[in-house]
Amino acid sequence: QVQLVESGGGLVQAGGSLRLSCVASGIIVSFNTMNWYRQAPGKQRELVANIILGGGTNYAASVKGRFTISRDNAKNTVYLQMNSLKPEDTAVYYCNAEHRRLLTNYWGQGTQVTVSS
Repeated sequence: QVQLVESGGGLVQAGGSLRLSCVASGIIVSFNTMNWYRQAPGKQRELVANIILGGGTNYAASVKGRFTISRDNAKNTVYLQMNSLKPEDTAVYYCNAEHRRLLTNYWGQGTQVTVSS
């Protein structure tokens, strides 16, 4: 059974930083693509960043240069370091795993990030 548990969200002022964590069980993060998505009220869920099998990373244009995705293979955990936060970064952030063998997507429960101006 795959479980993804996010943590690290909260309320921060514009310009501040937060680090989100996604602890995975039942799936090996280094063997699969791991994604961070976010969904703001009234908007569609969007891909923020991902880290692929070989360790390569990709970012949405809106967060490039401010956010960094990484993983700790020993802890089977994926992180999203968010710096220079803006009010428009306010959203629920979700961890997602793409199981490459089972061709199945798994989602965490989400963690709220609120950036005040």
